[in-house]
Amino acid sequence: MDETRFDRILVTAALPYANGPIHIGHLAGAYLPADLYCRYQRLKGRDVLFICGSDELGVAILMRALEEGTTPQAIVDRYHPMIRDSFARFGMSFDYYGRTTSPVHFETSQDFFRRLDEKGVFKLKTEKQLYDPEAGIFLADRFVRGTCPICGYEDAYGDQCERCGSSLSPTDLINPRSVLSNATPELRETTHWYLPLGDFQPKLEVWIATHPEWKPNVLGQVRSWLQQGLRDRAVTRDIPWGVPVPEDVARRHGVPAEGKVLYVWFDAPIGYISATREWAQQKGDPEAWRRYWQDERTRLIHFIGKDNIVFHCLMFPAMLMAHGEFVLPDNVPANEFLNLEGRKLSTSRGWAVWLHEYLEEFPPDLLRYALATMLPETRDADFSWKEFQQRVNAELADILGNFVHRTLTFAQRFAEGRVPPLRNPRSVDEEVLRELATFPERIGSAYEQFRFREAVQETMNLARLGNKYFNDTEPWHTRKTDPQACANTIHVSLQICAALGILMEPVLPFAAARLREMLRLEGVRPSTPDGEGALGWDDAARPLLPEGHEIGRPEILFTKIEDEVIERQIARLEARAQQAAAKTDGPPYAPLKPEIVYDDFERLDLRVGRVEKAERVPKSKKLLRLEVDLGFEKRQILAGVAEQMAPEDLEGRRVVVVANLKPRKMMGLESQGMLLMAEDREGRLVPVTAESEPGAVVR
Repeated sequence: MDETRFDRILVTAALPYANGPIHIGHLAGAYLPADLYCRYQRLKGRDVLFICGSDELGVAILMRALEEGTTPQAIVDRYHPMIRDSFARFGMSFDYYGRTTSPVHFETSQDFFRRLDEKGVFKLKTEKQLYDPEAGIFLADRFVRGTCPICGYEDAYGDQCERCGSSLSPTDLINPRSVLSNATPELRETTHWYLPLGDFQPKLEVWIATHPEWKPNVLGQVRSWLQQGLRDRAVTRDIPWGVPVPEDVARRHGVPAEGKVLYVWFDAPIGYISATREWAQQKGDPEAWRRYWQDERTRLIHFIGKDNIVFHCLMFPAMLMAHGEFVLPDNVPANEFLNLEGRKLSTSRGWAVWLHEYLEEFPPDLLRYALATMLPETRDADFSWKEFQQRVNAELADILGNFVHRTLTFAQRFAEGRVPPLRNPRSVDEEVLRELATFPERIGSAYEQFRFREAVQETMNLARLGNKYFNDTEPWHTRKTDPQACANTIHVSLQICAALGILMEPVLPFAAARLREMLRLEGVRPSTPDGEGALGWDDAARPLLPEGHEIGRPEILFTKIEDEVIERQIARLEARAQQAAAKTDGPPYAPLKPEIVYDDFERLDLRVGRVEKAERVPKSKKLLRLEVDLGFEKRQILAGVAEQMAPEDLEGRRVVVVANLKPRKMMGLESQGMLLMAEDREGRLVPVTAESEPGAVVR
């Protein structure tokens, strides 16, 4: 951090969607990294404000309410406290955790929308959309089902066919029907506000160019969108659950306001601002939020997962630019995805580890540490219960816990429970103290650069140093042969423990507090937002315990996890996945289709192609546009895989193409063939590849 540029740091973590509990993928993506960073920065004595809250609006919550026969408010009232309380038990040090159904959020979002409308930022467009004549509302994509035009599946959604994976629009469906009433939808005109993102592209490109330090995965995705050109994006939609379009704005444009709400992509990031306003009100200083959002000496950092990169690096900044009174993000250190036991994490398939369930059986620090060592910082990572056990037993218990316990126990037994004097230190004593002095800077540098795995590894390296030093100096021998050498070992080891009591605070806050209590190390600046102490991060570079300081009773910091405990967790995971598969009334793999004869297969012309170029299709979450060389000609093919793989994952690969498939238009583009994809039981799609030259026939 450039301390000369900034006076304060505003940190946001992506608002979790309040239609289900928190799982480990959420933690590894946005929340644990944000908490590590904020705890570290507070220990550095910096002005940090950490903001988050539940995202409680949008179609997904409305859909869940309809499925359960209840109201959207009942859904969010169930999950908001569950998420909030799980975060608190996990040690998330939010300064404020809000919710987007609050009156302050509605007011803030409407004021933001009104400001952009008054400045003439938006475009109004009137288009035809599907309307349910019985329910009396326009239908969002997921509120329409019908027959897929690609594979004939009769229960495809309006945005995607879950059987063949094709990306669709509601008007593509054959025999569409409303999920709400089963009525046949009608096409009717409706008017909406659009944010012309293309108008902001030049300014966004200049701004992005000033941040070459951002993660490559973030810049790669942003540049891909910019290369394709930003398009107009709808800011409002017709559903009965969301922040209402202000009536005065609608009236000014002669547009009926009833049933129109702000799109959740637009109002959700404004939730950061509204939550900060609520924090300020809670503090009794209602205008304090402005220092963090409208003062150029604020450093704004968004912690998110990779599925939110575009929203936080292009769309929200465009909104902030359009408004004109807010700071822009200084960094958006997005993480990739976390898999589970080698498979894609899937809540619908029961393949997840829920935080609230984990906390019923294990201390929070164990998961904080294990996840921190495997954060998907640059590529997807994998969590396994066996590795979790290994991290706890071999590192937390055998290295960190063992060093602390043997040091404090030795001090109690052979130094009367006090810090013995350091007299005539040996070279090994002085060398270890010199190395100890380097750790705050080494660990802190990694935290500053968002390399959290490295920071945690360096923290454990200090415990490793302590263990090696204790073993090398053999105090169990020198207590008889050279009592002062033994005393020096205890003195230096206790100083390492004291440093660990501060330096392990970001990742292991509960254990760090217990260690400081055992050491009776008082006056440490807390890394939670509830006050200041005398000692901070940089103080850990020097000996913190004075000669003669009395320590407390040693306790075991970490207990090893037995094999049967882990086996029980794995069995629970497998059982839940089987239950989820059973609910779908089918096996984990898709059932076989009806039998065909050879002549049916012979009609297919399968060719090897080489993907020369791949890029995202504007305004589509699922489609990639591919330029495929078939040897004898080049084709444009649209593939509905954008949510599972990046364009660069396909470029250069040799794939198998259905070359004689009738061309079809999607999103205004013609698809001249189809890639063959393989789908596993977790729903992951991978292209079928071939080694032959482009144009080769696949038989």
